[in-house]
Amino acid sequence: MGTIRFAIALLLGKLAILVLSITQFGGTDFPGRLALKICPDFLERIEKPAKIVGVTGTNGKTTVSNLISDCLRSMDIHVLNNSAGSNVESGIATCLIRGVSILGREKYGTGVLEIDERASRVIFPWVEPDVLLVTNLTRDSIMRNGHPEYIQQVLTHYMPAKTKLVLNADDLIASGVAPSNPRKYFGIAGMPGDKKVNNNLIDDYPICPLCHKRLAYEYNRYSNMGKAYCPVCGFRSPGYDYTGELLQEGSGEGSHYRGKFVRVTTDTRSEEFPVLQDSVFNIYNEVAAIATLLEIGMRMVDIKKAISKQSIIKSRFDSIRIGSINIITLLCKNKNAYATSRVFEYISKQPGDKEILLLNNTLEDAKAWSENTCWHYDCDFELLSDNRVKRVVVFGDRALDLRFRMILAGVPDSRIVCVDDYKDAPAALQYFDNDNIYILYGTDPMKVGKEATEIAVELAQAKMEGGRNEDRNPLS
Repeated sequence: MGTIRFAIALLLGKLAILVLSITQFGGTDFPGRLALKICPDFLERIEKPAKIVGVTGTNGKTTVSNLISDCLRSMDIHVLNNSAGSNVESGIATCLIRGVSILGREKYGTGVLEIDERASRVIFPWVEPDVLLVTNLTRDSIMRNGHPEYIQQVLTHYMPAKTKLVLNADDLIASGVAPSNPRKYFGIAGMPGDKKVNNNLIDDYPICPLCHKRLAYEYNRYSNMGKAYCPVCGFRSPGYDYTGELLQEGSGEGSHYRGKFVRVTTDTRSEEFPVLQDSVFNIYNEVAAIATLLEIGMRMVDIKKAISKQSIIKSRFDSIRIGSINIITLLCKNKNAYATSRVFEYISKQPGDKEILLLNNTLEDAKAWSENTCWHYDCDFELLSDNRVKRVVVFGDRALDLRFRMILAGVPDSRIVCVDDYKDAPAALQYFDNDNIYILYGTDPMKVGKEATEIAVELAQAKMEGGRNEDRNPLS
C-alpha cells in the first residue's frame, strides 16, 4: 500500500508542477504539500541526489544557496536547487519531485537545498546533507524563532551524524551547532571599520560559556558578530579554516580597499575573488559560499571563474541611476531587527544625502492578527538620526509605531512622513539633486518594493525632465 500511495503522490505532484508551469504560478510549494498529504512518508521514499549540500541559518540562506548553485552550474554540474519553492518540508518535497523522473529515478547528481532552520526537525530524518552550511544564527521574529540559542538546540538535536558542517566562526551561536559533528570554520579577518566593542542593541552572546565573565573582542562587526575572547579564562572564537580578507592599501585610519576583492586563504593556498556586493553581510555570504564549494571538492581556480560570473540577485539589491538621482532597492526582512539593522548600517556608511522608504511592513500578518512590534526596540533606528538622512517615509497600520520609535532614536519628527498606502510613499520624497533614495522592502510581499520602485523611478524621471526644461533658455 505504501508503494502505491507513493506512486500516486509522485504522479499527482508531477501533474501539479505541470499545471502550475502552464498557468505561470511558479515558486509554489503546492505539489509538495499535495504529495505529503497523500503519502506522509514521501520524503523518506523519494530518491535523492547522490550528493546533497544543505544551506541553513537565520539570514542569507537564499542568497548563498543560489550563489552555490549558480557557481556549480557554471562548472557544468547538473544541480537540483529549491530556489523555485519554499525551504520548509513541502518546499523540499516539491524540489525533489522536480528532481526525479515520472518513474521516480533521480535525474541530478547534486542537490543544493536551502533548509529552514526550524523545519530541520522534519527534514533531516529523511534528507541528510553530506555538507551543511550554517550562515549565522541571529535574532529573528520572536513569534517565529524565539531566540537563536533555541534554534541552535533544534539543529543540534536533529543533525544527522554523518553531516559535515561549515560554520561561521565569527558567530559563537552558529559555530556551536552539533559539537560532535565534523566541522570547518570560515570567517573574515580584521578590516577597516571594525570596532572593539558591540554598540548595537542586540547582543545575544555577551557572556563567556566557561567562566561566565563578559566577553571582549579583537574585532567586532555588529551585534555579537566578530572575533570574541574571554580576558579571564582564555576562551575564544574558533580559528578559521577558510579566511576571508578584504584587500587594502595603507595602514591604520588611512587604509582603504584596493578595488573590491576578497582574498580567501586555506592551509594550502590563497586566491582573490571579486566582491559581489560591498556590504559586510554579503561579503560574509560570499566567503561562506566559497568555503562550502571548497569543502565539497571544487577547485579554487574554478570557483574564482564561477564567482566572477555571478551577482547578488536584483530582488535583493539593485541600483537605478536617473540623472543625478540614485534609487537603491534593498531587501529588508520583516519583523527582523537584526537584518534591518544591517541594512541601516550599510546605508549609514554610504556617502551623500539620502531619503528612505521603509516598506518592510508585515502585510500578511495584518489579515489574521496583529504584528508584534517588539522588534522595533531591538533594531538600531538610531542609525537613521544621521543628518544626511533627510526624510524617512513609513506607511500603513504601524506607521505611527515606527514614527514613535524613530523619535525615541533621535530622528527629528520633521523628517518623518507617514502615509496610508505604500503607493503614496514615493510621492512623499523630495527628489533633490544628488539624492540617494533607499527603498527597503520585505518578502511580505515583495511586490510592495517593486511597485514603489516603479513609481519612484517615474517621479524621478519627471523631476529630472522638469529640471532640464527649467534650465533651458526660452529664447534659445
